[in-house]
Amino acid sequence: MTDLAHPSPRHLLMNLLRAADNGCLTAAEAVAAGELFGISGNATRVALARLAAAGLVDAKTRGSYRLGQAGIALDNEVSAWRSAEARVVPWSGRWIAVLTTGLPRTDRAAWRARERALSLLGLRELQGALFVRPDNLDGGVASVRARLASLGVGAETPVFCADQLDDALDQQARKLWNADALMRCYRDGCARLTQWLAGAASLPEGIAAKEAFLIGDHAIRQLVFDPLLPDPLIDAALRRRYRDTVIAFDQEGRAIWATFLAAARAKTTVSAA
Repeated sequence: MTDLAHPSPRHLLMNLLRAADNGCLTAAEAVAAGELFGISGNATRVALARLAAAGLVDAKTRGSYRLGQAGIALDNEVSAWRSAEARVVPWSGRWIAVLTTGLPRTDRAAWRARERALSLLGLRELQGALFVRPDNLDGGVASVRARLASLGVGAETPVFCADQLDDALDQQARKLWNADALMRCYRDGCARLTQWLAGAASLPEGIAAKEAFLIGDHAIRQLVFDPLLPDPLIDAALRRRYRDTVIAFDQEGRAIWATFLAAARAKTTVSAA
Protein backbone atom coordinates (compact mmCIF):
# COMPACT_ATOMS: atom_id res chain seq x y z
CA MET A 1 0.00 0.00 0.00
CA THR A 2 1.29 3.46 -0.86
CA ASP A 3 2.16 5.32 2.32
CA LEU A 4 -0.62 7.73 3.29
CA ALA A 5 -0.59 10.17 6.17
CA HIS A 6 -2.14 8.78 9.33
CA PRO A 7 -5.25 10.58 10.57
CA SER A 8 -5.35 12.86 13.58
CA PRO A 9 -7.47 11.58 16.49
CA ARG A 10 -10.15 14.16 15.65
CA HIS A 11 -10.30 13.19 11.97
CA LEU A 12 -10.42 9.47 12.76
CA LEU A 13 -13.23 9.86 15.29
CA MET A 14 -15.37 12.07 13.08
CA ASN A 15 -15.06 9.62 10.20
CA LEU A 16 -15.94 6.64 12.38
CA LEU A 17 -18.97 8.42 13.83
CA ARG A 18 -20.19 9.32 10.34
CA ALA A 19 -19.85 5.69 9.26
CA ALA A 20 -21.22 4.00 12.40
CA ASP A 21 -24.24 1.81 11.60
CA ASN A 22 -26.15 2.82 14.73
CA GLY A 23 -24.71 6.34 14.82
CA CYS A 24 -22.84 5.63 18.05
CA LEU A 25 -19.24 4.93 19.01
CA THR A 26 -18.12 3.81 22.45
CA ALA A 27 -14.96 5.07 24.07
CA ALA A 28 -13.56 1.53 24.01
CA GLU A 29 -14.19 1.25 20.26
CA ALA A 30 -12.60 4.65 19.71
CA VAL A 31 -9.50 3.64 21.67
CA ALA A 32 -9.18 0.36 19.74
CA ALA A 33 -9.47 2.23 16.44
CA GLY A 34 -6.89 4.80 17.52
CA GLU A 35 -4.40 2.12 18.48
CA LEU A 36 -4.40 0.87 14.87
CA PHE A 37 -2.83 4.19 13.90
CA GLY A 38 -0.48 4.56 16.87
CA ILE A 39 -2.80 6.94 18.73
CA SER A 40 -2.73 6.47 22.49
CA GLY A 41 -5.89 5.85 24.48
CA ASN A 42 -5.37 9.10 26.34
CA ALA A 43 -5.06 11.09 23.11
CA THR A 44 -8.29 9.51 21.84
CA ARG A 45 -10.18 10.36 25.02
CA VAL A 46 -8.88 13.95 24.95
CA ALA A 47 -10.02 14.25 21.32
CA LEU A 48 -13.49 12.98 22.24
CA ALA A 49 -13.73 15.55 25.04
CA ARG A 50 -12.67 18.38 22.73
CA LEU A 51 -15.14 17.30 20.03
CA ALA A 52 -17.89 17.28 22.65
CA ALA A 53 -16.89 20.76 23.86
CA ALA A 54 -17.07 22.02 20.27
CA GLY A 55 -20.56 20.57 19.80
CA LEU A 56 -19.37 18.14 17.12
CA VAL A 57 -20.22 15.08 19.23
CA ASP A 58 -22.67 14.41 22.06
CA ALA A 59 -22.37 11.89 24.85
CA LYS A 60 -25.39 9.61 24.27
CA THR A 61 -24.76 7.59 27.41
CA ARG A 62 -21.75 7.25 29.67
CA GLY A 63 -18.85 6.22 27.42
CA SER A 64 -20.94 6.33 24.23
CA TYR A 65 -20.85 9.12 21.65
CA ARG A 66 -22.77 10.26 18.57
CA LEU A 67 -22.56 13.25 16.24
CA GLY A 68 -23.74 16.56 17.72
CA GLN A 69 -25.65 19.21 15.81
CA ALA A 70 -22.48 20.88 14.52
CA GLY A 71 -21.12 17.48 13.52
CA ILE A 72 -24.32 16.60 11.67
CA ALA A 73 -24.16 19.87 9.69
CA LEU A 74 -20.57 19.15 8.69
CA ASP A 75 -21.44 15.55 7.85
CA ASN A 76 -24.25 16.66 5.54
CA GLU A 77 -21.84 18.72 3.45
CA VAL A 78 -19.01 16.17 3.42
CA SER A 79 -21.31 13.20 2.72
CA ALA A 80 -22.79 14.92 -0.34
CA TRP A 81 -19.97 13.41 -2.44
CA ARG A 82 -22.07 10.26 -2.94
CA SER A 83 -24.89 12.06 -4.75
CA ALA A 84 -22.86 14.90 -6.26
CA GLU A 85 -23.38 13.73 -9.85
CA ALA A 86 -27.13 14.36 -9.45
CA ARG A 87 -26.34 18.08 -9.09
CA VAL A 88 -24.54 18.27 -12.44
CA VAL A 89 -26.49 19.74 -15.39
CA PRO A 90 -25.44 20.48 -19.00
CA TRP A 91 -23.14 23.47 -19.35
CA SER A 92 -24.14 26.38 -21.58
CA GLY A 93 -20.71 28.06 -21.34
CA ARG A 94 -21.76 30.51 -18.63
CA TRP A 95 -19.79 30.97 -15.42
CA ILE A 96 -20.74 31.42 -11.78
CA ALA A 97 -18.62 34.20 -10.29
CA VAL A 98 -17.87 35.15 -6.69
CA LEU A 99 -16.24 38.48 -5.78
CA THR A 100 -14.23 38.21 -2.56
CA THR A 101 -13.12 41.80 -1.95
CA GLY A 102 -15.25 42.38 1.15
CA LEU A 103 -13.24 40.48 3.75
CA PRO A 104 -9.78 41.78 4.79
CA ARG A 105 -7.00 39.20 4.74
CA THR A 106 -6.13 40.20 8.29
CA ASP A 107 -9.18 38.24 9.50
CA ARG A 108 -7.32 34.93 9.17
CA ALA A 109 -10.01 32.61 10.54
CA ALA A 110 -12.74 34.03 8.31
CA TRP A 111 -10.40 34.06 5.32
CA ARG A 112 -9.46 30.39 5.78
CA ALA A 113 -13.13 29.42 6.14
CA ARG A 114 -14.00 31.24 2.92
CA GLU A 115 -11.07 29.73 1.02
CA ARG A 116 -12.20 26.27 2.09
CA ALA A 117 -15.80 27.00 1.07
CA LEU A 118 -14.71 28.26 -2.35
CA SER A 119 -12.56 25.17 -2.85
CA LEU A 120 -15.39 22.84 -1.80
CA LEU A 121 -17.58 24.35 -4.52
CA GLY A 122 -14.86 24.07 -7.17
CA LEU A 123 -14.32 27.84 -7.51
CA ARG A 124 -10.91 29.07 -8.70
CA GLU A 125 -9.40 32.56 -8.78
CA LEU A 126 -9.57 34.07 -12.26
CA GLN A 127 -8.37 37.61 -11.66
CA GLY A 128 -7.70 39.45 -8.44
CA ALA A 129 -10.49 38.59 -6.02
CA LEU A 130 -12.77 37.15 -8.72
CA PHE A 131 -13.43 33.40 -8.42
CA VAL A 132 -15.32 31.40 -11.05
CA ARG A 133 -16.60 27.94 -11.88
CA PRO A 134 -18.73 26.59 -14.77
CA ASP A 135 -22.44 27.19 -14.26
CA ASN A 136 -23.25 23.46 -14.49
CA LEU A 137 -24.70 22.78 -11.04
CA ASP A 138 -28.43 22.36 -10.48
CA GLY A 139 -29.91 25.54 -9.05
CA GLY A 140 -27.22 27.75 -10.55
CA VAL A 141 -26.26 30.94 -8.77
CA ALA A 142 -28.94 30.64 -6.07
CA SER A 143 -27.74 27.16 -5.08
CA VAL A 144 -24.07 28.17 -4.97
CA ARG A 145 -24.93 31.28 -2.94
CA ALA A 146 -26.90 29.19 -0.43
CA ARG A 147 -24.17 26.56 -0.11
CA LEU A 148 -21.51 29.22 0.42
CA ALA A 149 -23.67 30.81 3.12
CA SER A 150 -24.10 27.43 4.84
CA LEU A 151 -20.31 27.13 4.90
CA GLY A 152 -19.88 30.49 6.59
CA VAL A 153 -19.43 32.87 3.63
CA GLY A 154 -21.21 36.11 4.47
CA ALA A 155 -24.29 37.29 2.58
CA GLU A 156 -22.39 40.46 1.62
CA THR A 157 -20.21 38.41 -0.77
CA PRO A 158 -21.47 38.95 -4.35
CA VAL A 159 -22.35 35.74 -6.23
CA PHE A 160 -23.54 36.21 -9.80
CA CYS A 161 -23.62 34.79 -13.33
CA ALA A 162 -21.01 35.83 -15.92
CA ASP A 163 -21.83 35.05 -19.54
CA GLN A 164 -20.01 37.70 -21.54
CA LEU A 165 -16.32 37.02 -20.90
CA ASP A 166 -14.17 37.93 -23.86
CA ASP A 167 -12.48 35.04 -25.68
CA ALA A 168 -9.11 35.48 -23.96
CA LEU A 169 -10.62 35.57 -20.47
CA ASP A 170 -12.92 32.64 -21.25
CA GLN A 171 -9.95 30.55 -22.38
CA GLN A 172 -8.05 31.58 -19.24
CA ALA A 173 -10.99 30.46 -17.10
CA ARG A 174 -11.13 27.07 -18.79
CA LYS A 175 -7.50 26.41 -17.81
CA LEU A 176 -7.90 27.15 -14.08
CA TRP A 177 -8.26 23.43 -13.32
CA ASN A 178 -5.60 20.81 -14.03
CA ALA A 179 -7.73 18.52 -16.18
CA ASP A 180 -4.85 16.10 -16.84
CA ALA A 181 -4.26 15.63 -13.11
CA LEU A 182 -7.96 15.07 -12.48
CA MET A 183 -8.17 12.45 -15.24
CA ARG A 184 -5.09 10.70 -13.87
CA CYS A 185 -6.67 10.70 -10.40
CA TYR A 186 -9.82 9.04 -11.78
CA ARG A 187 -7.95 6.38 -13.78
CA ASP A 188 -5.35 5.55 -11.13
CA GLY A 189 -7.96 5.64 -8.38
CA CYS A 190 -10.21 3.13 -10.14
CA ALA A 191 -7.29 0.74 -10.62
CA ARG A 192 -5.99 1.11 -7.07
CA LEU A 193 -9.31 0.64 -5.32
CA THR A 194 -10.31 -2.32 -7.49
CA GLN A 195 -6.97 -4.02 -6.89
CA TRP A 196 -7.21 -3.55 -3.11
CA LEU A 197 -10.77 -4.90 -2.98
CA ALA A 198 -9.68 -8.02 -4.87
CA GLY A 199 -7.16 -8.88 -2.16
CA ALA A 200 -8.93 -7.55 0.93
CA ALA A 201 -10.24 -10.94 2.10
CA SER A 202 -6.69 -12.25 2.55
CA LEU A 203 -5.62 -9.42 4.88
CA PRO A 204 -5.59 -9.72 8.70
CA GLU A 205 -8.55 -7.93 10.27
CA GLY A 206 -6.58 -5.02 11.75
CA ILE A 207 -4.53 -4.44 8.60
CA ALA A 208 -7.67 -4.53 6.45
CA ALA A 209 -9.39 -1.96 8.67
CA LYS A 210 -6.37 0.34 8.73
CA GLU A 211 -5.78 0.22 4.98
CA ALA A 212 -9.48 0.56 4.17
CA PHE A 213 -9.61 3.73 6.24
CA LEU A 214 -6.48 5.30 4.77
CA ILE A 215 -7.18 4.46 1.13
CA GLY A 216 -10.89 5.20 1.37
CA ASP A 217 -10.37 8.48 3.22
CA HIS A 218 -7.93 9.66 0.55
CA ALA A 219 -10.33 8.74 -2.27
CA ILE A 220 -13.34 10.35 -0.60
CA ARG A 221 -11.41 13.55 0.08
CA GLN A 222 -10.60 13.77 -3.63
CA LEU A 223 -14.31 13.53 -4.42
CA VAL A 224 -15.35 15.98 -1.70
CA PHE A 225 -13.11 18.60 -3.33
CA ASP A 226 -13.78 17.53 -6.91
CA PRO A 227 -14.84 20.61 -8.93
CA LEU A 228 -17.49 18.66 -10.91
CA LEU A 229 -16.37 20.09 -14.22
CA PRO A 230 -18.55 19.66 -17.31
CA ASP A 231 -17.73 17.42 -20.27
CA PRO A 232 -16.03 20.03 -22.43
CA LEU A 233 -13.40 20.44 -19.69
CA ILE A 234 -13.18 16.86 -18.34
CA ASP A 235 -14.26 13.30 -19.14
CA ALA A 236 -17.32 13.27 -16.88
CA ALA A 237 -18.02 9.59 -17.64
CA LEU A 238 -14.63 8.63 -16.19
CA ARG A 239 -15.35 10.74 -13.11
CA ARG A 240 -18.66 8.92 -12.64
CA ARG A 241 -16.89 5.56 -12.93
CA TYR A 242 -14.40 6.64 -10.28
CA ARG A 243 -17.22 7.78 -7.97
CA ASP A 244 -19.02 4.45 -8.40
CA THR A 245 -15.79 2.63 -7.54
CA VAL A 246 -15.30 4.74 -4.41
CA ILE A 247 -18.89 4.04 -3.33
CA ALA A 248 -18.29 0.29 -3.67
CA PHE A 249 -15.02 0.63 -1.75
CA ASP A 250 -16.69 2.66 0.99
CA GLN A 251 -19.39 0.01 1.44
CA GLU A 252 -16.76 -2.70 1.82
CA GLY A 253 -14.74 -0.52 4.18
CA ARG A 254 -17.77 0.06 6.40
CA ALA A 255 -18.35 -3.70 6.61
CA ILE A 256 -14.72 -4.26 7.56
CA TRP A 257 -14.89 -1.63 10.27
CA ALA A 258 -18.19 -2.97 11.60
CA THR A 259 -16.47 -6.33 12.11
CA PHE A 260 -13.42 -4.72 13.72
CA LEU A 261 -15.47 -2.61 16.16
CA ALA A 262 -17.70 -5.57 17.03
CA ALA A 263 -14.57 -7.49 18.01
CA ALA A 264 -13.42 -4.51 20.12
CA ARG A 265 -16.81 -4.46 21.91
CA ALA A 266 -16.61 -8.20 22.56
CA LYS A 267 -13.15 -7.86 24.10
CA THR A 268 -14.37 -5.05 26.34
CA THR A 269 -17.35 -7.12 27.49
CA VAL A 270 -15.15 -10.12 28.28
CA SER A 271 -12.62 -8.05 30.23
CA ALA A 272 -15.40 -6.36 32.22
CA ALA A 273 -17.01 -9.69 33.17
